[in-house]
Amino acid sequence: MKPKQSRPERRRELQDLLRTDPFLTDWQLADELGVSVATIRLDRMALDIPELRERARTIAASTYGQVRALHGEEVIGELIELNLGQNGTSVLMVTDQMVFARNQIMRGHFLFAQGNSLAVALVDSEIVLTKSADVRFYQPVHLGERVVAKAGITSSQGRRYYVRVSSYVHDEIVFRGDFVVVDVAGKGGGDRD
Repeated sequence: MKPKQSRPERRRELQDLLRTDPFLTDWQLADELGVSVATIRLDRMALDIPELRERARTIAASTYGQVRALHGEEVIGELIELNLGQNGTSVLMVTDQMVFARNQIMRGHFLFAQGNSLAVALVDSEIVLTKSADVRFYQPVHLGERVVAKAGITSSQGRRYYVRVSSYVHDEIVFRGDFVVVDVAGKGGGDRD
């Protein structure tokens, strides 16, 4: 249990935590600061800090404009960082539409879709398609959890890009995919290999 802080100290720490990770939920913040969720909500309101969904939307809006291969709504998850031709990060909050009703475990195709769309988004071209993927699922993801996918281009050959995507929940790996994506809008037509 954390020692009790004054309101100004707690609010400064709240701001610091959100600067470090703007995708922390109110529950995570409450746990981190040793206060109730209601206290976190009051502090956020007093500091004019929007709720998680609005913070995610604001961050995503600044990165979607860079994506050429996909429209913003085609990226699965909220795109929070994008360095075309290099790396990127997306965050996906697991909702009840993504899980099996019986056990509240996320369906694997959502993890794949998040990773695949992030891999495609990294390539600076109008038309990028997935040629192949080697994926591995490490552990189940549950309703209400937050999946952070980090992707990086590991190498390229002509119009072919090799992208590694690793997805995490609470710093534990849950998915890894090695994608080969092809810039088919490049000179000379598609990749025929």
